[in-house]
Amino acid sequence: MLTFVLFSLAGFSALVAALLPRIVHSLPISLPMAFLAGGVALGFVPGLPTVDPVEHATATQHVTEIVVIISLMGAGLALDRPIGRKAWTSTWRLIAVAMPLTIALVALGAHLLAGLPLVAALLLGAVLAPTDPVLASDVQVGEPSDAEGAEDEVRFALTSEAGLNDGAAFPVVHLAVALAAAGAAAGWSEVGHWALEDVLLRGVVGVVGGLVIGKVLGALFFRSPLPSLRLADQAEGFTALAVTFLAYGLTELAHGYGFVAVFIAACTIRSAERAHGAHKVAHSFVEQIERMLTSWLLLLLGAALSDGLLEALTWQGALVGVLLIVVIRPLVGWVSLLGTPGGHRERLIIGIFGVRGIGSLFYLSYALAEEGTFPADPLWAVVGFTVALSVVLHGLTATPLVRRLDAARFRAAPSDGAEDVARTHL
Repeated sequence: MLTFVLFSLAGFSALVAALLPRIVHSLPISLPMAFLAGGVALGFVPGLPTVDPVEHATATQHVTEIVVIISLMGAGLALDRPIGRKAWTSTWRLIAVAMPLTIALVALGAHLLAGLPLVAALLLGAVLAPTDPVLASDVQVGEPSDAEGAEDEVRFALTSEAGLNDGAAFPVVHLAVALAAAGAAAGWSEVGHWALEDVLLRGVVGVVGGLVIGKVLGALFFRSPLPSLRLADQAEGFTALAVTFLAYGLTELAHGYGFVAVFIAACTIRSAERAHGAHKVAHSFVEQIERMLTSWLLLLLGAALSDGLLEALTWQGALVGVLLIVVIRPLVGWVSLLGTPGGHRERLIIGIFGVRGIGSLFYLSYALAEEGTFPADPLWAVVGFTVALSVVLHGLTATPLVRRLDAARFRAAPSDGAEDVARTHL
């Protein structure tokens, strides 16, 4: 009986995920907010199994892992702007400046305010560093288009940042795990090994793996001499899943960062034939899968909140999450973007909408599976609270703030052409 109830819930939630965006598109209510609230309500229904990410650690890790890599493929396919030093200035600043500052400030707050041990505080900073704009659709790039200049700076910066920083935060997670495993004996040898293996080796393999897989599959899909192998001509959306799983699996087998490889592979395939209609089909397919899986995952997160995930949360731990969402990310995001092409209002919006989400859930479950000495319950309480707070605050504010910015940009543009509007900075 319980199995059939779960199937019914899964089907009903998938139906709601398809219908709800049409119903609330003009309201400051996001799909993630609705499913998180629905999950909280389900948690109080008697007879349903308890949702505990600590007890079901392996399932939590792999489910969140799948959602993250699918979202990375969607982000890479959606971006119209070719990768470049100047064109991606905002992205490089957010990765190289904003993310390390966020990790350091969250770790400092977690240690001084919440009393977490230094290594656990470092892990918390790394776990909460990645952004996840999929949980606030108004601040991510839409479907692929033929024009390279049609993306405004806000949506481009947040989407490209999310595509890269899921992989860029991984080395710090590995550092925290290595230091925790070494315990009191931790020293420079562990740091040196980490820098060589987890930063340099894994990072290079991740980038190279993504480039090679993207170029090989892009050539196969678009320019194969055998028509039967030019899969882009058939515009089959599920080929995007093939690229996702191949890039992730092969790169991880080669001891590289699969998250980096998936995003790089998606961007590389996008650049292989930028104006081809197959990109829209693939992106639409990936987006639908991502929306369905994210909805289910948020239902589970909401149920976990009701089932006791927050029992270990102290007001000091909650304060760390509030400071991250309200103060730390907006401040370091804005500072890191000084001197970039965007205007001051755009820099502020980019800083504000550093959404926390599925990536944080994966990183924490991964780290706890690798090293069992971390205080699991307090860490899950802070992370669960922070993700829920981000879903609610960003879900309420994304639609009105971004629409106001779009309207102001449209009024200030020299013409109503898409490229002129996108290139107008405020």
